[in-house]
Parts: sequence; C-alpha cells; structure tokens
Amino acid sequence: MFSKILIANRGEIACRIARTARAMGIATVAVHSEADARAQHVLACDQAVAIGPAPVSDSYLKADRILDAAKATGAAAIHPGYGFLSENPNFAEAVAEAGLTFIGPPASAIRAMGLKDASKKLMEEAGVPVTPGYHGENQEPDFLAEQAEKIGFPVLIKASAGGGGKGMRRVDDPSGFAAALTFARSEAASSFGHDHVLIEKYIQNPRHIEVQVFADAHGNTVHLYERDCSAQRRHQKVIEEAPAPGMTPEVREAMTGAAVRAAQAVGYQGAGTVEFIVDGSGPLRPDGFWFMEMNTRLQVEHPVTEAITGLDLVEWQIRVAASKTLPLAQDQIPLNGHALEARLYAEDPARDFMPATGRLTKLHLPDALARIDTGVAEGDTVTPHYDPMIAKVIAHGRDRGAAFSAMETALAAADAQGVTTNLAFLERLVRHDGVRAGTLDTGLIGRDLAALTATPETTPADLALAGAALTGLLTPAPLAGWRPWGTGATHLELTRATGPDQVEIDEITLRPADGQIAVESAGGEACHRATQICGALWQVTEGARTRQLYLHQTNGTVTIARDGHRLTFWLTDPMAAAEATAHGGDSIAAPLPGIVKSLNVSPGDPVTAGDILAVMEAMKMEHSLTAPRDGVIAEVAVRAGVQVEEGALLIALEPADE
Repeated sequence: MFSKILIANRGEIACRIARTARAMGIATVAVHSEADARAQHVLACDQAVAIGPAPVSDSYLKADRILDAAKATGAAAIHPGYGFLSENPNFAEAVAEAGLTFIGPPASAIRAMGLKDASKKLMEEAGVPVTPGYHGENQEPDFLAEQAEKIGFPVLIKASAGGGGKGMRRVDDPSGFAAALTFARSEAASSFGHDHVLIEKYIQNPRHIEVQVFADAHGNTVHLYERDCSAQRRHQKVIEEAPAPGMTPEVREAMTGAAVRAAQAVGYQGAGTVEFIVDGSGPLRPDGFWFMEMNTRLQVEHPVTEAITGLDLVEWQIRVAASKTLPLAQDQIPLNGHALEARLYAEDPARDFMPATGRLTKLHLPDALARIDTGVAEGDTVTPHYDPMIAKVIAHGRDRGAAFSAMETALAAADAQGVTTNLAFLERLVRHDGVRAGTLDTGLIGRDLAALTATPETTPADLALAGAALTGLLTPAPLAGWRPWGTGATHLELTRATGPDQVEIDEITLRPADGQIAVESAGGEACHRATQICGALWQVTEGARTRQLYLHQTNGTVTIARDGHRLTFWLTDPMAAAEATAHGGDSIAAPLPGIVKSLNVSPGDPVTAGDILAVMEAMKMEHSLTAPRDGVIAEVAVRAGVQVEEGALLIALEPADE
C-alpha cells in the first residue's frame, strides 16, 4: 500500500480523497494555485505545494509541475479526482513514466473512451447499444449539416472530448444548426483543447441513467448498480439518485450487463461510469437505452452509490491502483435503501443559472442531518476561476420517500449568505411532483423553470416572524412591548427580494402580547405564537394550525425556509434613495467577472432585440450577451480577449434614427 499520495485536484473532491486516505493511514499532498493558498483542501492535507497562478491553465493543468511536486514530496501515487487532468491519457502515461502510480484506469482505456466518436464505434463492436448519429472524422460544417438532416431534427451537437455539458447544443431545426455548431466548437476548444463534434439523434423525453463499474488488474469487473441523473440544467446534473426510479430487475440486468461489457472491451481498471440515454416516454425497457459515454474517473455523484452500498469508492480506487483485487464479488455487493445528492452551487437560477461570485459571509451545512461534501467554509470566497460548487448534500433513507424527506429537511436547515445560490431552487425541485413521482426527464427543469424560480407568496406569519426577528421581539425580554396605556406597537417597513435586482416593501405593525405576536399588514391582521425548537428550527402556531420552519438570521437579514420556499427580508432604510441600474437599458454590462471571448458588433451597427452582441467566458462556460432592444451600437468599450469585472460596461446602445 502507498505511504503517501498526491491529490492533483482542489475543492470538495480533494477534501473527499484526503478523508479516505487519512482513514487508511496514508499521508496526503495537496497542490494549489495562488488563489487557493488558504483553501480547505490545502488544510485537509499533510503537505501542500504551490503550482502556479489562479487560471487552471497555469496551475491545475500543468502536468509537469504536479509531477515535480509529487517527486519533491516523496508521493508514490497521484489521485486526479475528477475534471482537470483526470481523463488525460498523456498525464496518466507521464505519471507512469515518472515511476509513480496513477490512481485511475490505464492510459489506453482513457484514450479509448476519451473521444465520444471513437468510443461509440468500440461499443458497437462490443454489443453495447449506441444512439443513432454521425461519429466520423469529417468536420466540414456543410457536411455536418447534411448529416443532421439525414438523422432528423431535433439533434444534439456534442463535443467529441470532455463532458459536463460543455460543447453541447440541442438544435430543433436546420436554421439554427450553423450558429449552434459554432458555439459548440468554440466551447469544446476552450474546455478540452479539441473542437471536434459528433451529431446524435435527440431522444425525446430522455432520461440519463448511468452505471458505476469497477475493475481490477486481475480480470475482475463488477457493477455497483445504477444512478439516475436526469434532473439537469444546461446539460449539467443538479440532483442524482440511486437506484433509478422505475428500475426493474430485467432492465437492470440488461443495462448493468452492457456497462460491464463496455468496461471489459477497453481493459478497464479502477472506477468508471458508463452513461446511457434512456427513453423516458414510458416504463423502462431492456431495449430502451443507448450508450452515451464512459467517464473514466470517479463521478461527482459517487456518494449516492456509497450510501446504498455502504462502500468507500475512493478506498476501492486506491486498493485497485495498489494491485489489490476487488474487495467484493458481484453477488456480495449490497443494495440498501435509496439515496439522493443535491449540488449546492453559487449561481442564480432565475438568470439561466448564471454563476455567482462573492464571499460566503455565512455557511451552515447540516452535517447532522445529511452527509456533506464540501471544499469551502464560512468566510471563503467563490471566485470566477473555478467551478462554483459550494457543497454536495447527500441524504439516505430506507426507501425513496424517506430519502426525499431527509433531503427536504437538510436543505431547509442549510443556510448560505453573501453570494447568490441555488438553495431555494433545490428545495422546490425536490418537492416537484414529477421529481417525486420519478417521471422526470432531462428537460423537466427547463420546462418548469419559471415555476421553480417564481417568487413565493408572503403570508402574515412570514411578515410577523421576519419583523419580530429583525427587531428582537421574537425572543423578547420580560415586559417587552408593555406600556402603561397598553401594548406597544412597532411600525416597520420590510424589504424582501422578489427576483434578480427586484424588491418589494411591506408595511407592517407588530404588537407582542401574551407570548404571541400580532401583525397588521395589507394582507390583514393575524396573531402567531413562535416557539424555538432547536437552533434555526421553529414551530409557528396560528389558531389551530401549527407548522415547522427554519429561520436563518445573518447580517441584518432574515430568511424563512418553509414548505419548499425561501423568503429573505431586511429592514428598509428610509434614507436610501432608489438607485438606478448601473447603465440602464441602453447598455450591455458584464453579468459576472470573466473574459470577453468575442465581439460581434462595431459602432454604428444596427441591432435587433435578441441579437448576440458579445460572448463572455466565465467559470468554464460561455455566455451570450444579447441586445435588450432594437437600436444602433453607440460604443464598444472593450476588446476581445480582455478580463472584465462584474458590472463593467461592454457595449452602449442608442436609439435608431426615426
């Protein structure tokens, strides 16, 4: 067994690997960029080595610096985590050539599965069902457009290399093909250094189900059941669960058998995931799934498999890399209960999941209620340099219903302040009827996004609780509110967030009396009794109705989490004037820090509302900036290739001549 390993990654996965290594008595070495010098993964390891500036191209993707760090610290093996260099066959080979062990599959297996077009041909030969499409070498735009016509719209353009939804575009008709191809190629080249694409038939009502496989160097290959990852936004997973809802023994046998054959076809070793696109228009069928790709690494969602099997997949990875046999045979691998994982991100679902940045002024993750995998702590900053994941929340129950109930409780108990997050969105998503019924497909979030991000209704109880908490009346001192002439009244203006850069103000009057809080507002008058159960958990009684909710208070704000909704309030500053937006409706400003990838207009150009004026790259994704109205370009304030801060003026518009 290895005495020391280097973890060639950052964030929650580096912390996760370090935790298992410590339990196995293995010392760990962290690598970090200048921006990550005080990051949690650095603190989690026994040693740390700086490898370059913040951009991943100058640090975490520098294979030579990582190898030098391993040699300098005496590490015997390198664990790549996921992302970065984890699926780079050249890096795997370089590790071996340096006399070190790569904790992952052989370079030959990574190479065979690394390009989607080549891997699909290989899978066809192995008897694994493959989605109809074009997977060839001819990349001429006109030729690809012809292939799309032959396949039949809608089609999916996908980068041949990589994953995570990058370099992927759905095209519904021929008119949108050229633009989608340009974007897919650009994003693929930026993310993976390879702009080749393939064209596939878009499966209507698709589900995304994947199988966890494991193989050792002694010819043993097993599966650890399946995961359903159909709840996605922008082709990236949001909630994963295991086992897949609606799975039958017959379908599981067919799907896991195909996954094992896929792994065996490339001489696989270690942890891998075989992903299938599944016909979700009805019940699952043994002939209703097709190979999509194989991820030759540990998956972000591996904790749900660990929850239902009781196994540590990182420990299995390390043991297999050390030439040990798999700890269990196929018939010894248990399947207990149901598990969910929700990915908590710094992003704004109401703005098409735009990544967010900022300092986490408060971060409470309920590790007593669920497993929490995170790489940040309260006080850390979410920067534009890396993926904006804050944490993974993993809930396990005896069955699917119990797992969902546990997840609802854990999400309601969580609190993150200082940066926009998808926490409220996750709370609604796990309560969505389609998700709870297991009838979801990969388009569910897109179809129901408006409902999933809508501003919740505010009740008198919400106003009473928020006002009392912000004025100290929720847990009053003796005689609070007493006056010689009767109960004192507190008049307040509460501001609450109702959308991106949108607020509303509620005028209320509070009267505490007999352990209760009476509130008078535009919605009427009501009396409530609030009792603190434990920490942020409260019980509220109004007449004969009693319910529980979470009350999170931070830095002058109060957030109420109840019934799958979140409402945030703060006291209105009567001296604060309404401030105009930075540049009004006559300009396009940077929605977040990033690089101006391209500019499509020049001063004097006429534009129509919705035209793509510029493209920004931030957090490994490309974002199109469109004209808010018809007009003429008055000014282009930046040039392509420059880094800009959030809110920076990029392009100014002026009205077109009448």
